[in-house]
Amino acid sequence: MKLSILNRYFWREISFNIMLVLFGLLAMFSFFDLLQELDSLGRGHYGVNSMLTFVALSIPGHIYEVAPVAVLLGIVYTLGAMAGNSELIVMRTSGISLKVIAKILLSIGLVFAIVTFMIGEIIAPLSEKMAQRIRIQATDSVVAQDFKSGLWIKDGSSFVNVNTVLPDSSLVNIDIYDFDPQFRLRSISHAEKGHFADDHWKLLNVTQTSFNHERDVQKNSVTSKFVKQAQWESLIRPELLNVLLVLPEKMSAWNLYSFIQHLHRNGQKSTRYQVALWSKLIYPLACLVMVVLAMPFGFLQQRAGGISAKIFAGILLGVVYQIMNRVFVHLGVLNDWSPLFSAIGPTILFLFAGLGMLHYVERR
Repeated sequence: MKLSILNRYFWREISFNIMLVLFGLLAMFSFFDLLQELDSLGRGHYGVNSMLTFVALSIPGHIYEVAPVAVLLGIVYTLGAMAGNSELIVMRTSGISLKVIAKILLSIGLVFAIVTFMIGEIIAPLSEKMAQRIRIQATDSVVAQDFKSGLWIKDGSSFVNVNTVLPDSSLVNIDIYDFDPQFRLRSISHAEKGHFADDHWKLLNVTQTSFNHERDVQKNSVTSKFVKQAQWESLIRPELLNVLLVLPEKMSAWNLYSFIQHLHRNGQKSTRYQVALWSKLIYPLACLVMVVLAMPFGFLQQRAGGISAKIFAGILLGVVYQIMNRVFVHLGVLNDWSPLFSAIGPTILFLFAGLGMLHYVERR
């Protein structure tokens, strides 16, 4: 009975504080998004409604990013308050061990880890894609959709099909279907490769088939020509393609796995996508690591610092963890490290740090 009451008490207090911290962080990030989007306000058809929709659809992605930090700060604040009220001392003197408290806290962290994974795998990729599509359609008049046949893009009076977009934003197997104002097919151009330079696309090994429409049907003609290199003026930009298709951080784990298999079949390097895949799988476990890291703060002596100092230390640890995660990912791609090591390195370091601090607290 005593443990049941204790379990409910921890769940109520910690969950409330985690959600409170999460709400505060989301409000801050949404405010920054709003400030950033003000620069694009009025461009094309990008109005206030589109801007607010974009900011709202970006929230699930922010939840995924800040969930471990919210868990860390929520637990640090709760345990700090309990320590300040001598509740933890009473619990320990009543025979409740540190292991029992750790199990309760880890169960809370596990629930948040599962929720974080579900948001990052299901909700955030869809909402992020919708947000970017709304923004791009309103500002650049370019609409893109990812089909099994490749990436289809509306570019002015043309429809473009790109079979493969490589990590450096170069294109492979491009088909451009150009229509006249009467929506009649004017030409079909196929290029083996394309890369962006000097504010336009350079296409290689281009075959162009032109359709000459005359009032007299018998005078209609079809001509074809081949050129080694051609220039393609388009609204499409590399950053557009990265946001909609190949930016690993915006893809779900399943889509990352599928794209990695596609790259392997085509003999292409997939290190960046493998690192992103492992990060997707491991990042939710950071909620459990944050629990381990937060626990020692509740058992430190009050003279070691009040609750404000503990909150500051928690924020600092959260920021350092996020920075290390990004640094390890980039270093892993640049130095061709093991994708698993690049993704799990910071998490393992912080886990050992938390266990070391717990061991120190337990021995005191």
